[in-house]
Amino acid sequence: MDRRKFFTGFLTDNNAQLQSVALLGSTTGVSPYNGPWTKKEVGHLLRRTMFGAAYKDIDFFSNKSLTDTVDELLTVNTPPLPPLNYYGADTGAAIGETWVNALNDTNANSNRRNSLLSWSIGNMINQQRTLEEKMVLFWLNHFGTSIQEYGDARYGYAHISTIRKHCLGNFKDLIRAITVDPAMLHFLNGYKNTKAKPDENYGRELMELFTVGKDGGQKYSETDVKEAAKVLTGYRIISDKITYTFDPAKHDTGNKTFSDFYNNTIITGKSGADGEKELDDLLNMIFAKDEVALFICRKLYRFFVYYEIDDAVETNVIKPMASIFKASGYKIAEPLRLLFKSEHFFDPYNLGAMIKPPVDLIIGITRETVMKFPDNSDLATQYYMWRQYYVLSTYLQQQLFATPNVAGWQAYYQEPNYHELWISSVTLPFRNLVTDGMIYVGFKKNKNVVIIDTIDWLSQYPDANDVDKVILQINEHLLTHPLSANNIALIKNIIMTGQTNPYYWTQIWNDYKNNPTDVNKKKLVTDKLQSVIKYITSLEEYQLS
Repeated sequence: MDRRKFFTGFLTDNNAQLQSVALLGSTTGVSPYNGPWTKKEVGHLLRRTMFGAAYKDIDFFSNKSLTDTVDELLTVNTPPLPPLNYYGADTGAAIGETWVNALNDTNANSNRRNSLLSWSIGNMINQQRTLEEKMVLFWLNHFGTSIQEYGDARYGYAHISTIRKHCLGNFKDLIRAITVDPAMLHFLNGYKNTKAKPDENYGRELMELFTVGKDGGQKYSETDVKEAAKVLTGYRIISDKITYTFDPAKHDTGNKTFSDFYNNTIITGKSGADGEKELDDLLNMIFAKDEVALFICRKLYRFFVYYEIDDAVETNVIKPMASIFKASGYKIAEPLRLLFKSEHFFDPYNLGAMIKPPVDLIIGITRETVMKFPDNSDLATQYYMWRQYYVLSTYLQQQLFATPNVAGWQAYYQEPNYHELWISSVTLPFRNLVTDGMIYVGFKKNKNVVIIDTIDWLSQYPDANDVDKVILQINEHLLTHPLSANNIALIKNIIMTGQTNPYYWTQIWNDYKNNPTDVNKKKLVTDKLQSVIKYITSLEEYQLS
């Protein structure tokens, strides 16, 4: 689904300016954005930085400046409480307690993994007004691993905790922490890397996928990979404590000589406990390269703005982001702060330009329509409901804690299509089935049902009894671009009123509000609102953010 063709396919004559913008491209840069700051712009920022734009969040930030909004989004709050035992038998944790620091329990490990996956979804649904959960997903993709490979659910929790701790902090600190992270040591065989039998897996990915990248055909060599592997010998996993140790006896103490790409740097071999200091020498050498900042800023751009980076974007956006990134000592928040406050981020060319990844789609509609979940007084049902989202995202080809390979999900890196890969003849109909299911069926366990309550959803909006204002508010909230005149007429005259009299909606809404226990009046309103949201979510525009 080509974004430019898509643009011109649904935009009407009233949006001719946006059509021309879509075809011309963007030449804007990181100069501060000084345009309108309305709910439209707030919604755009939140859809990119959070999972969906909850109406209460749009309302909240509409009363703040862009600068204050971005600063608040880039503030990490207290981490969420750890996942719990909701499932029963576990030698390390009673029901209602966490298992994350318990000893390994082979029989309970599968349930622990389900607990971790469900908990991760719960964090996305219940996210605070920050970028944290979106950055956790960004780094889970960047450091692509698979819980099926390393197995131990405690490793998975430690992995995501490391990411969460550093997600908007210092990138160099994050890389160091990931290098010795038990999940990564296991996934890329770092724990098998010894002086007698060097393993190049992590050393290669450290350069190719995690720091320097391959953009422009980087000139680090196979020798560099081999020498990096020698630096990284000696790291082992302490399973009981879910951490690592450094074993000097398995470390290569010889000097490591790198290519002219790294200025022929020699990392002096060290013995004993000092051998671990070679890791810092290696990272200092890598982070001295400008390519690190450029590579990461390109990935941030493709994740938050658009996948296409032409010469204008490279010059006007990527290079300034990289410059401030490196100058800050690799503080991850700083290039994002520059980007989110920039004229380029709010350029019409970049509005509604990205196809929603599966997690954005299903978590987004959940937060935007305020679906209600059981609280932790019923852990089994709460975690069951969260897990359904993990299953759905997997069917839609974004399986959490299990990227297809160490490079992550293809939609974030696979040229030339990138995020267009989320849409296919299989996934697009299934996306509509998923949203239809949330509207009409919901998720059920025993007598509990989690479903879109359309009356609660509409009650968020002021003047819910005015059909014209309702349509405007729905459009402003759920879609980036204006509905066409035909779509507005269809929603107003056919779906919501069934006639040309706009006061019909006012009548049936007020009748229900005055008699909320009347089953028939409630059904009449609910049926119409279900049809409205089904129509909105079936539009091609709804697949874009």
